[in-house]
Amino acid sequence: MAAKTRLLPQRIPARKSGVTVGVTQRQARWKFVRFAVHQLAPGSRWRSATRNEEVCLVLLQGACDVECEGRRYALGPRTDVFSGYPHAIYLPRDAAFTVVAGPMTHIAECAAPAKKRFPIRVIRPQDCGFEIRGGGNATRQIVDILPPAFPADRLMICEVYTPAGNWSSYPPHKHDRDAPPVEADLDETYYYRFREKDAFGVQRLYGPKDRPDVTLTVRDGELVLVRDGYHPFVAAHGFDAYYLNVLAGSRRSMAASDDPRYALFRDRWPAPDPRVPIVAPPYSPTSPPLPSWAVPSPGM
Repeated sequence: MAAKTRLLPQRIPARKSGVTVGVTQRQARWKFVRFAVHQLAPGSRWRSATRNEEVCLVLLQGACDVECEGRRYALGPRTDVFSGYPHAIYLPRDAAFTVVAGPMTHIAECAAPAKKRFPIRVIRPQDCGFEIRGGGNATRQIVDILPPAFPADRLMICEVYTPAGNWSSYPPHKHDRDAPPVEADLDETYYYRFREKDAFGVQRLYGPKDRPDVTLTVRDGELVLVRDGYHPFVAAHGFDAYYLNVLAGSRRSMAASDDPRYALFRDRWPAPDPRVPIVAPPYSPTSPPLPSWAVPSPGM
C-alpha cells in the first residue's frame, strides 16, 4: 500500500492533550524528516527524548517552558501564527526534555536523524529571518527559523506566508537528487494553517517526465509530504495562507532545480505584492540584529 501524501488533522477536544497530525520516517517511507503537532492542555506536561535525532520545537500558539539538561527555557507567548514571529528551541540528540504548557499550546516537533551533537539553542523572534520572495501574484514572505547556516546536523526549517490568491514555491522547483551545488536530495513537509475555517489552497505535485501528477486541496491543520518532484502552491482568493516547512536530507543545503519551462520567471519578477509582509518582523528589515545562534558562546 502506498504511503499517504496528505495527512488530515485529528480534532482533539479543548483542554485535552494529544497529537493533531504527525508522521514518522517509517510511515512516510523516507529517511530523514519526522514531524508532529502537539496540542497541550493548559498546565500539562509532555515528556520525551530526542534519542538519535536532533529536534526543533516551534511554537505555533500559546506559551510554554522547555526543561532540558538541567535548564528551563521560556517560549512565547504567540497568539497564533498570523499574530507574530515564531519562538523555537533546538535540542541536540541524546537529550531528555519536558514541555510545560502555560495556556492552551500548540507546538510543532520537527526532527531528523543526527550524527553530530550541537548545543541547545533558543531561537527568538528577532533571530528569525525576513525575505520577500518573488513578485506580483507570486510574492510571499519567508521567515527562516533554522536556515542552512544554523549550527545543526540536518534540520532546516522556515515559515512561509502567502497572500490570498498568490503562488508560493514558484517557479515550481524540486530537490530530489544529490547533485551539488545545483540540487540537494531533501525530504520536506508542508504544515498548513489558515485564519478562516472555510479557507483552502491547492498544492500540485508533479514530474519531472512520467512521474504522477497530483493536485491536492489543502486546509487548516493538514500536512503534505513532498518526497520528490515539483511542488508549487497557491492560496485561494480571500484567504492568506501559512505553512511550516521542515527539510532534511543528503546535505545541509536548500539547493533546488526549477522546472525549466517556468524558470525564466525568476529573471522577470514584477514589483512585489504590497500586502507583504503579512507578519511584520520584530526589527527593521534593513538592519536586522545578529541572530543569537550566530554569536559564539564562551569557550566554543
